[in-house]
Amino acid sequence: MENKANQLENFWHLSSVDALKKLSCSQNGLDDQEAAQRIKQYGINTIKANTGTSAFLLFLSQFKSPVTIMLIAAALLSAGLHDKIDAIIILIIVLVSSLLGFWQEKGAADAVKELLKLVQLHCDVLRGGKKKEITIEEIVPGDIIILSAGDVIPGDCLLLTSQELFVDEAAFTGETFPVEKNCAVLPVDTVLAKRNNALFMGSHVTSGKATALVIKTGKETEFGKISTGLQQKAPETDFERGIRKFGYMLMQITLLLVFVIFAINVFLHKPVLDSFLFSLALAVGLTPQLLPAIISVNLSTGARRMAKLKVIVKRLSSIENFGSMNILCSDKTGTITEGKVNLKDTCGVNGLHNDKVLQYAWFNASMQQGFHNPIDDAICAAYKGEPGGFTVQAEIPYDFLRKRLTIQVKNSTQNIAVTKGALTGILSICSQVEDEKGKITDIETSRKAIINKYEEFSEAGFRTLGIAYKPGDPSHDFTKAAEKDMIFLGFITLFDPPKTDVVTTIKNLNSLGVSLKIITGDNALVAKSLALQIGVKDPKIITGAELQKMSNAALIHQGPLTDIFAEVEPNQKERIILMLKKGGNVVGFMGDGINDAPALHTADVGISVNTAVDVAKEAADIVLLSQDLNVLTDGIIEGRKTFTNTMKYIFMATSANFGNMFSMAGASLFLPFLPLLPKQILLTNLLTDFPEMAIATDSVDNINIQSPQRWDLGFIKRFMILFGLLSSIFDYLTFGVLLLLLHSKEKAFQTGWFVESVLSAILIVLVVRTRLPFFKSLPGKYLSIATLFILILVLLLPFTPLSTWFGFTRLPVIFYGWMIVIIASYLAAAEFAKKWFYKKYNKVTSQIK
Repeated sequence: MENKANQLENFWHLSSVDALKKLSCSQNGLDDQEAAQRIKQYGINTIKANTGTSAFLLFLSQFKSPVTIMLIAAALLSAGLHDKIDAIIILIIVLVSSLLGFWQEKGAADAVKELLKLVQLHCDVLRGGKKKEITIEEIVPGDIIILSAGDVIPGDCLLLTSQELFVDEAAFTGETFPVEKNCAVLPVDTVLAKRNNALFMGSHVTSGKATALVIKTGKETEFGKISTGLQQKAPETDFERGIRKFGYMLMQITLLLVFVIFAINVFLHKPVLDSFLFSLALAVGLTPQLLPAIISVNLSTGARRMAKLKVIVKRLSSIENFGSMNILCSDKTGTITEGKVNLKDTCGVNGLHNDKVLQYAWFNASMQQGFHNPIDDAICAAYKGEPGGFTVQAEIPYDFLRKRLTIQVKNSTQNIAVTKGALTGILSICSQVEDEKGKITDIETSRKAIINKYEEFSEAGFRTLGIAYKPGDPSHDFTKAAEKDMIFLGFITLFDPPKTDVVTTIKNLNSLGVSLKIITGDNALVAKSLALQIGVKDPKIITGAELQKMSNAALIHQGPLTDIFAEVEPNQKERIILMLKKGGNVVGFMGDGINDAPALHTADVGISVNTAVDVAKEAADIVLLSQDLNVLTDGIIEGRKTFTNTMKYIFMATSANFGNMFSMAGASLFLPFLPLLPKQILLTNLLTDFPEMAIATDSVDNINIQSPQRWDLGFIKRFMILFGLLSSIFDYLTFGVLLLLLHSKEKAFQTGWFVESVLSAILIVLVVRTRLPFFKSLPGKYLSIATLFILILVLLLPFTPLSTWFGFTRLPVIFYGWMIVIIASYLAAAEFAKKWFYKKYNKVTSQIK
């Protein structure tokens, strides 16, 4: 098999016959049994290092924190020296915390894997001589694939047949313009960029059609080799960047605390190993240990809820950008309009119905074999005439430079080339015009009348195409070079009515702080007509020609004020989005076309639909199962709920943990013993984290979904300091009660503070989880149950046999009375502090800076 692989190393130097022979396959493709065998031999067709992290590696990743590793090492050292029971308890708590994180992350990863199956890319192949659709991952060397515009190239292939085939290799070679591909046998030393008989994974078809033999798949492809050496990572989102900076901030505080507390305790002649364990346990307590798991669970729970609303999230971190989005750019077809193109009429140059125009339009639409599109469907549905015995002789597929499609058809008596496309493109190749009586004259005599009629149709809101023809030669196939001196025949007028509820939908988007910008290739007159129909008064429109003359600085200023970008060229979409982003906006782009991939990549949130071409679906972060703005609106709300719940955990964990650790650090200065034993600190951390694992299902206030949200580290810092210090004040009150009023000894002090610390931390959740007064925004069912469970457990723990393991003792009844007073006062003070805090900073948690 290795020899065979070596023989195919320079496959562009092989003829199709030789390549088929070396891969032991035929023009009919593989049969299913052979394909299954080859999957086992070559593996699935993917360049990813791992299709999913193994459960064991995911479990090990729970211990990757340096602080956790140091804590385990210190516990083992402690066990070796004197205290085996304490060491075992510490290790068990660390293990339980890690198991909780593993269980949550594993469930999240499995859920996302299932969702991604809904939007897998597919490819047409020949299996046993029959066309069959399979997923791209099932492609194997020896498969014969059938390609048309919009298809992703699933592996390195040798062309078998091609027709006007152009391929975009920008993702692979960096080449800006599509490259023409033809069948040929090339020299062995042909450089990669010149291998025009080969197709490479990582590229996609922009126009034309082809069949190709798959030579290499997965990591064996040229793209796979590059990716193995340089794994391409998706750009970091605001949310990911925020989490990373947040992690750095906590690490700095943690390291400072560990050093200072350890130094002070050693200076006060406390046991060195105990002091070190105490310092490390404090560090673990300050670090929100379950943060990665909580984030994964929140995002995957949000993704599952969004999937129920027909929104499939391909990249979990994009949920935050989805919630942050304040500008949505979209084509009008299927989002603003019904997405069902209807034929209004086929007219001659005089603007009246013309049967010949309809027949010729039908020739062009029904016999083209390239990209399937709704315009051709509408023409075919409207034509009721006889086929006339015509068959296809040649085809020049549509492309975005010519903006037209030509079909050469023939029967026993006629041979005609019919071209249909954008009116300006059609006029540019016509030298004559045919009137309603069949008289052919020079086009210059009618050019002005044709343009006036075109503008008249456009102002009425109709998309208008031109159609032209020319006698063909039965002995020669029609080529691009022959697209000249054609006869202009007439107009094809089409309409796609606005959706009945689109005005309400746009208002709903606006109420969520999202403004809609329509980017369309249609002319400005059609675009203006649509804008007026959907309730946009005096729409601000910028055309592609105006864009070309506009500087970037002007576009940054004008872009947010514009309602519609009309007559836009495909390459201008990316620039529009880039300039909107540079203006400080979070921009979503909704696209489903061949030329939308660059814009989808550039946008903060790339959104596509499940019916989109493969290249658009592959580029998107989010895929809608229904091309409907209402679905998108629901998805935005879910995205904001998910982000809000993630931020709740960060607010809860940092404020409570920071307060507890600050209190412990202070207490260790004046107490002759450790305020809490290392195992007690870890137990506190585990028990306070447990209810917060239910945060993903918590209810969210309307105020949190009314406007776009973004990560704000400065806001989190202020929140952490204010509520952390407030927590410490009441911790010190607890110290006062335990030491001055109850004269508690070491065990009683540690037990009393443990109980107060855990109960205050889980109850403060009820206050900080909402901006509203806590009694006006009740927590979700699972959060309430988890909080109640921990509350009862903590109150009972000192009375159980487990108390001796953890060094706890029973407390006098009077302590519980004082504790109720202290915690009630703490919650009331936190409520007032929260009201002041939000009034001062006048923002919803994590709103745009």
